[in-house]
Amino acid sequence: MKIYFSLYFSLIVVFVSCNTQKNRSDASGTFEADEVMVSSEIPGKIVVLNVEEGETLKKGSMVGMIDSVPLQLQKEQIQASIGALHQKTLNVLPQVQLLKDQIGVLDIQLSNALYEKKRTENLIHADAATTKQLDDINMQIRILKQQITVNEQQIKVQETATGTQNSAILSEYKPLKQSVAQVNDQLKRTTIVNPIQGTVLTKYAMMGEITSAGKALYSIADLSVITLRAYITETQLNQVKINQKVTVLVDSTSNSYRKYEGIVSMISDKAEFTPKTIQTKEERANLVYAIKIRVKNDGYLKIGMYAEVKFNSSL
Repeated sequence: MKIYFSLYFSLIVVFVSCNTQKNRSDASGTFEADEVMVSSEIPGKIVVLNVEEGETLKKGSMVGMIDSVPLQLQKEQIQASIGALHQKTLNVLPQVQLLKDQIGVLDIQLSNALYEKKRTENLIHADAATTKQLDDINMQIRILKQQITVNEQQIKVQETATGTQNSAILSEYKPLKQSVAQVNDQLKRTTIVNPIQGTVLTKYAMMGEITSAGKALYSIADLSVITLRAYITETQLNQVKINQKVTVLVDSTSNSYRKYEGIVSMISDKAEFTPKTIQTKEERANLVYAIKIRVKNDGYLKIGMYAEVKFNSSL
């Protein structure tokens, strides 16, 4: 009887050992997701933030708003400065027109003087006028021509001086217009747009709070496909490759697993020490390689959940 009992016990041990080896997983790890930290691009008071943890948001949806009143006031102030520039500029046209009118009068006087010159020359030929009269008329013609030249030069001087002064004033126009464009860009950024479709993981701010640029308002991740980060030894590297299909096992009950199909998306090319989450000290001392496995989420998979991996599709 002792011999039969000993043989029976040995068979049980062998069976359990074989069954354990058969069901032993090739790797294990935890699920993670690529979180996106959504923040405001400008500082200010949060006047709208329609975000709740666990809520699914669409890409491009408007979820929040930063108070835009200070920026609106800044824009109006810049626009008022632009309007004031035109009031500072000088209009040279009235002065130029006055000089042109004077030239017109001088032209008439010059025409009359030229006519008188010709008439006087005829009278001199008829001995009806003296040469002094002709000299006086020639002097008058020279004076009129000089006055016309002076007025024409004054027109150029006025136009040049006024143009220079106006250019100096209007040189501020372009920078001010750029400032308006910059404020308009900031006004667009007061709207908080959700960058990806996914599930809100954590909400960090509330409506009514004052936020700064770059400060996180909430985090979001696409949980429709979740990533399992696991670790394998150097001897297992030849068993796995990119885009390979594997079986992912997640605890369902104490005696059963929920099975998922996964695809290897990354294999690290550098070895690292086993993370401290591994239980035994001996295993933590080993060098391992990180792998990432993408798994389609049916809603049961959560970030931080533990899972096991079988490289062969059959269990």
